Amino acid sequence: MTETVERTGASDAADGGRAAVLEVTGLGVDIRTDRTWTGIVDDVDLVVRSGETVGLVGESGSGKTVTSLAVMGLLPPNARVRGTVRLNGRDLTALSERELDRVRGVEMGMIFQEPRRSLNPAFTVGDQVAESVRRHRGAGRREAWERAVDLFDLVGIPDPRRRAGAYPHEFSGGMCQRVMLAMAVACEPSLLIADEPTTALDVTVQKQVLGLIREIQQRLGIGVLLITHDLGVVAEVCDRTAVMYAGRIVEQTEVVELFDHPRHPYTAGLLAAMPDPRRHADRLGVIPGIVPPPHAFPAGCRFHPRCDHRREPTCTTADIPLRDVSVGLPHRVRCARADEITLEDTST
Repeated sequence: MTETVERTGASDAADGGRAAVLEVTGLGVDIRTDRTWTGIVDDVDLVVRSGETVGLVGESGSGKTVTSLAVMGLLPPNARVRGTVRLNGRDLTALSERELDRVRGVEMGMIFQEPRRSLNPAFTVGDQVAESVRRHRGAGRREAWERAVDLFDLVGIPDPRRRAGAYPHEFSGGMCQRVMLAMAVACEPSLLIADEPTTALDVTVQKQVLGLIREIQQRLGIGVLLITHDLGVVAEVCDRTAVMYAGRIVEQTEVVELFDHPRHPYTAGLLAAMPDPRRHADRLGVIPGIVPPPHAFPAGCRFHPRCDHRREPTCTTADIPLRDVSVGLPHRVRCARADEITLEDTST
């Protein structure tokens, strides 16, 4: 693509001197099944700074949600985590479950997919938000309730005092997402993880929810890790982006750089498949095949079975590291042929 992506409120600076809130280094996740450990996520490096939004993007099955659950310490008992996850300089992987429980909801919050499923239908939405305040802030029942009402006002729920007494089934999907956002920021965390926050919402409500997340981020100065499969969302709200495929980061750079100069064939394929009124192609691009399951990850570049640019044995045997290919803006890519192929034209 030759045109620069315009983003609302996103900074073009590499870090602007902002402190790192989240630092993920060499993160790996293995799941034990039938007496065998299977790698789901491998060699993931991520940094989220205060006041910025980092997008984690890729097809379903790429490992995005597993990565976020590893950061939150919410993986099932049959999972093990490799590498380090630092929140405000503290290694979360070294904490006990009790210590992690004091961090979740206080220093980091999370919005899950399909918010209605994350809310208890037997309790009012106000009680569920107030519970978080009572548990983590030690507030009394009345004080916690008033805090919940204030939070509902913050996230744009009309008539917040009355609606706090409603049950989840009385709320639309968009309103349930606002409740989840209120719960996630109740204790003013330094990190917010939003896992597909616009799934199953119509376009108008999607825009409202994304704008609300951005507004709260600016007000509280929190870092946001936004997990999505939608490059349109990335273009609108993210500062930097990490593209994930088959459990690994394959490309990492600023959003403008990613859209203007993709360096990995998978990224270029995603961009070509993205509806864009500026293009005049008869058909959208298509990436053949599917993301392989973890037990069938191929050797070499995990994308090579679907890649038109693969070359044997360069792409099909040896492991390929994530390396620096910066020309101006910081840019890292996991492609053995990144210096040989030009990909901008594949998305036009």
